Amino acid sequence: MWIGGVKIPHTKGAVGHSDADVLLHAICDALLGALCLGDIGVHFPDTDATYKNIDSKILLEKTVDLIKKEGYSIVNIDTTLCLQEPKIKPYTDQMRKAIAAIAGLTVNDVSIKATTTEQMGFVGRTEGLMAYATVLLKK
Repeated sequence: MWIGGVKIPHTKGAVGHSDADVLLHAICDALLGALCLGDIGVHFPDTDATYKNIDSKILLEKTVDLIKKEGYSIVNIDTTLCLQEPKIKPYTDQMRKAIAAIAGLTVNDVSIKATTTEQMGFVGRTEGLMAYATVLLKK
């Protein structure tokens, strides 16, 4: 299971056209959305074989490049993962480092929080996971 650019050992994994890294995808969407540039599906469609099984760190790199081309830089990134399992606390420092390196930030500019749904819904039944991201950009 890939989360935040880090491979986490687990009996389940996310399914997607790319490596299905839900956290990096949420960050890409937040960056693109902040500048009204559409979403990850517009820029990296699942109908394009180029992106089949692609490492989501590459998608984040390409998204950061788009942001820079628009004349903006990233100030900080705040994220929340919503999953029942696995516990990600042992991996958050690695995730923060990976994201910061790609985004041109320090680790202190990247926040990763996690929560469960207390066994409610598809997340609580361990059928999937969700991620949210908020970014601050400056021109």
